[in-house]
Amino acid sequence: PIYLRGDPRQSYIRRGAGDEQCTQSELERFLRDAALQRYDNEPVPEITVDRCFDEETVRWYQDQFFRRNPEQEEISDPIEFLLNWNYIVEQDNRMLPTRAGVLLFGKARYVRQLLPRPVLDYQRIDTTFELWSPEERWHDRYVFEENIFQTWRGLVARYMRIAEHPFSLDPDTLRRNDDPPDYVAFREAAINLLVHQDYGDHGRKASIKLFTDQTIFWNPGDAFSTEAELLDPTEKEVRNPSIIKAFRRIGLSDQAGTGIRSIYRNWHELGRMPPQIRNDKARKQFELVLFNKLLITERTLQFQRSLGVTLSAEQAEVLALAVEQKRITLTDIRGLVGGTYREAKAAADYLVQQQLLEMLDDTLFELPDDLKNRYEKLSSVETLAGSTTPEVTPKVTSGGIKLGPSWDQVGTKLGLSLDQMKLLTNFEGPHSITELMEWVERTNRTKFREQVLNPLIETRLVEMTIPDKPRSSKQKYRLTVKGRALQAQLIHGEDEK
Repeated sequence: PIYLRGDPRQSYIRRGAGDEQCTQSELERFLRDAALQRYDNEPVPEITVDRCFDEETVRWYQDQFFRRNPEQEEISDPIEFLLNWNYIVEQDNRMLPTRAGVLLFGKARYVRQLLPRPVLDYQRIDTTFELWSPEERWHDRYVFEENIFQTWRGLVARYMRIAEHPFSLDPDTLRRNDDPPDYVAFREAAINLLVHQDYGDHGRKASIKLFTDQTIFWNPGDAFSTEAELLDPTEKEVRNPSIIKAFRRIGLSDQAGTGIRSIYRNWHELGRMPPQIRNDKARKQFELVLFNKLLITERTLQFQRSLGVTLSAEQAEVLALAVEQKRITLTDIRGLVGGTYREAKAAADYLVQQQLLEMLDDTLFELPDDLKNRYEKLSSVETLAGSTTPEVTPKVTSGGIKLGPSWDQVGTKLGLSLDQMKLLTNFEGPHSITELMEWVERTNRTKFREQVLNPLIETRLVEMTIPDKPRSSKQKYRLTVKGRALQAQLIHGEDEK
């Protein structure tokens, strides 16, 4: 902040187009971040080392550490081990725990003494972000108030319940043996939240909110780097170096400077919309959003085919992002294709030359108005069908179900895809996801969930038989009352008129 007459109490911060005087808590955040000695490395004289550490956590960490670093001299005594790695320091002939030591390895009551707010508020909310309101209850919640490593292990346990595929987990190392497809992104985003948040901020708590269409990681404390710099594979200045090193020493985080890039890379491999970062330096907060939405859909493919130009895979992805967001920056393009600034600029320049993008300034691009209009005119039903005159022959069930004449009218009106209408007409009772995929001849489970099944659940046409365990191996799906009414209309609609 900028302050007047040498008085930090007269500090001002730029917000938008104006300057506002800092509140006391804002000033304290700035001073913590500007201190020569990092907050997590400060000793805590009011807590004694012989009582504050959780022995199980320290033993667990030692096991991971020596398994991963066999060349290190093994130190069995917990106090000596923590002293060796500076989580205990010697000062005035006393041994004192550091803040990092207590936060990482401390007993819960000493963690709460040092941090009078939760480490993490985890919430699973089984609806879309747009349909949710803060007044609605979550479907699963846990407020973590124990040490950081206990929080991480508890978070992994909850992730296991909703992972996309069954998997095995080494109980000693917590390393994946059969990683779900989104594990790298989840791991790096969650650890990023745990190691980079401002633990000196006692008024705001970190949170992870899992919606059906996106996951939001929020923490107090902004990143010192800009959003563009976060994509560079270089070491960054960090808020909690001692906490970060503890994770890296046991392999629970990618090497320095690559965590955010790993998140983007994993999401790109899954074909999803790139993550979104909101690094708010004025409010000293950081948010990362992982979208559970495909970047390239059947609709965008048809739109691109209608343009009559040949695009590389990267250029097609950049255009799809521009279609979705209307305006994109070079940083957006870098995050999407994982390349350098020069490579991102080359992809954007080619699309500008082909009149598929308009350059607003050196780093900002927009989809031209005529292309926006062309895309909006595409019918979602026509696109998913791959034809302007969809002919549908869904599977006939053992009950002899046939489509009534209202198929096209009702389906189009409700914005249903052909696959979704096939499912609705074939439902007779509870069915497994494997059965549902066979009906519409789908093989990719992730895309089937995202494109077909989840929208039916979100619109309350289909429901889970075990709603509190979405990823249960015994999970089945059935029509709701609303879904059965629509099924009758789809099958017999014309006869009922």
